[in-house]
Order: sequence, then C-alpha cells, then structure tokens
Amino acid sequence: MIVSASRRTDIAAFYSKWFLNRVRAGWCLVPNPFNANQVSRVSLCAPDVDALVFWSRNPRPLMKNLSELDDLGLRYYFLFTLVGYPRALEPGAPPLGPRIETFLELSARLGPHRTIWRYDPIVLSQVSGIAFHEDNFQMLARELRGATARCIISFVRPYRKARARMEAAVAGCTDPADCNSPRVRGLLRTISRIGMENQIEVFSCAMKEDFSPYGIYPSSCIDAQLISKLFGIKIVASKDSCQRTECGCAPSRDIGIYDTCLFGCSYCYATSSFERARANHARHDPDFASLLPPLK
Repeated sequence: MIVSASRRTDIAAFYSKWFLNRVRAGWCLVPNPFNANQVSRVSLCAPDVDALVFWSRNPRPLMKNLSELDDLGLRYYFLFTLVGYPRALEPGAPPLGPRIETFLELSARLGPHRTIWRYDPIVLSQVSGIAFHEDNFQMLARELRGATARCIISFVRPYRKARARMEAAVAGCTDPADCNSPRVRGLLRTISRIGMENQIEVFSCAMKEDFSPYGIYPSSCIDAQLISKLFGIKIVASKDSCQRTECGCAPSRDIGIYDTCLFGCSYCYATSSFERARANHARHDPDFASLLPPLK
C-alpha cells in the first residue's frame, strides 16, 4: 500500500504534529470525502506501507522529525511544489527565498531523487505570462541544480469551485492554455532546454496533450516504478481509477481531508472555501485519530 500525504491538504506544513502522533500509533482514520459517516482505518506501520508520498509547499515543520520516520522503517519521498507566483495567485505561500533554502536542505538530507520538484500548475495570466514562466523557471532551475533529478509540470485546468476565485484574483488566468499555440510550444521548449542545462529531467502530469516533441514525457507523482527503484522493492500497480483519466498515478490511500489547507492559492482544487479551511484548522486536534474530529 502507498500512502499519500496528501493531495487534499499540506500535512507536512500544517499538520505535522498530528501526522507524527498517528505514525507513532501506527494507524489513522480517514473519512470518505463524499460521505463523512464512512470512515476507514489506514495502517501507518512500516510493514504495511510500501512508501509515503508527501505533497508540500513547505515541509520544514516535518523535517526535524524525519529521523524518526527512518527509525520506524518508513520509506518516503517528497513532491515539493515550488513556483513562486505573485501574491494574487498564492496569497498565503511563504516567501520564495526561504522555501528554496528548505528545498536545498531537504535534498541534502534525502538526496535529489527523493526530492521531486513540482512546477505546477502553470497558470498563464496577466501577472504570470510566458515571459514570467521562462524567467522564473530558469531562476529556480539554477537554484535547484543538483538538488533534484526531476521536475513535474502541468497547465492549470480550473475546477468549478476555483474558477470564480481565479477570475477575481487575476484577469485571464481561467483560460485553459492552448498547448498548440506557438507561444506555449515555445515555453515548453524553453522549459525542456533549461531542465537539460541544469540536469533536471522534466515530465508532464495528467495532461491530454503530447509534450514528447519537446522532450517532456508523461509521468506520475505517485510513481510505482520510482518507488521500486528508490527503495529496492517490487511494486506492480495499475493506474489509480479514482484519479482523472489522464493521471498516471498508482493507487494510494490518501490520509488528508479537503478544505483544511491554509495557503489560499486561488487555483486550488482541494479547497472550496478558504473560510471553511480556516475554521477546520481551528478545530483540528493533533491527538485525534482523524485529521478533523467529527462535528458535534
């Protein structure tokens, strides 16, 4: 079993104490996101977990406890989202400089193959156009050279609940990128070239379009082949049927809960209401078996 921590929220940034408590206990409870009365028990014991996959914009709160995960025999890697958009798109994200430092420190601890860079999603807007991404990606790739071996990209496809937020934040950012336009093709060539120059292999995530002409091939964030290679175990996994058609991720058990992340990114698919997210965070109990206690 692969455990995802988490597509639904940033556990490493906001709920690391809860996570560590549950790892010590060896299990956690996870309510069904579509039926809160249906609750599953997920083992977090090392013999039951092929790998933990962390998704985070700021894993620093968890980093001081990684040795405890190692002592428990848990295998894990990080998907570290690092873009650095203007505040209109990422109002709650920590400053970019400290996050780059966190990335470098994490990589020094885990190595470049277990510290994966997600330049995702690519939002094209009045404040984040083609030139922004060309310059920004080049700056970040140079900073992360040697600290990561792969980068995963995708273009934003706004979910309904995020569309209004994005339109209110920045004009034009809800329009899906035309991946066949000369400007976007040029951006993809530039990203691929910059990756190669900095020894970072660039992959695409859950995209309908074929980016292989630019040297960017489909990959997956929860990658059974990568886990097998990293940790010397054999995992044979089919595609996760619970994800989008284009998603190539292996099946996993996600232990997060929607509407609990505090970063407030306008394009976020996992948060339908920032007010609800703040309220949920306020009632979070790190000693409870689930990320949120049931509503009374």
